[in-house]
Amino acid sequence: MAVSGMEKDGINTEDDHLNDSVGNPGLISPDKEDISRLLTVPFSGRIKGGMRPGKKIIVMGIVDPEPDSFDVSLVCGPVGDKEDQDAKTDVALKLSARFPDRQFLRNALVSGKWSEEEASIPYFPFIQDQPFRIEIHCEHQRFRIFVDGHQLFDFYHKVKSLLSIDIIRIDGSLQITKLG
Repeated sequence: MAVSGMEKDGINTEDDHLNDSVGNPGLISPDKEDISRLLTVPFSGRIKGGMRPGKKIIVMGIVDPEPDSFDVSLVCGPVGDKEDQDAKTDVALKLSARFPDRQFLRNALVSGKWSEEEASIPYFPFIQDQPFRIEIHCEHQRFRIFVDGHQLFDFYHKVKSLLSIDIIRIDGSLQITKLG
């Protein structure tokens, strides 16, 4: 059975039955023909083993030429229709890049209620039609978010069961080039 680059990185697409687990660390890009199938936006995939302190999620992509916004969410629960799942699942972290306002917002949905949106950032790190790299480092009490190697902010956990955070969703004005 073929092993996709996505599975090697610990993130599975909804086509989990096509992949075998290899456990190879690091970023491995799928074959070019697989990119359109595996990394299509909107994207929803599994985080193998859920989140835990020491685990890191990397999203690499290119901002669209005329961007409005994009979101990267870490979610608890099954992969499925986003609209159906939002009412039933917790969102441990939602990162929202808003280009018109030059804001990089973050919040969480716990037990059906959104936390207060956090907005302060030292600078807006995204440029239209340019590549970027977001790193989400999971620590015991917080997520630490880096963009292009620079720490931008911390987001303290609202969802206490880190292992239940097992879905990543990406949507909006971007192309995904690699996930890990």
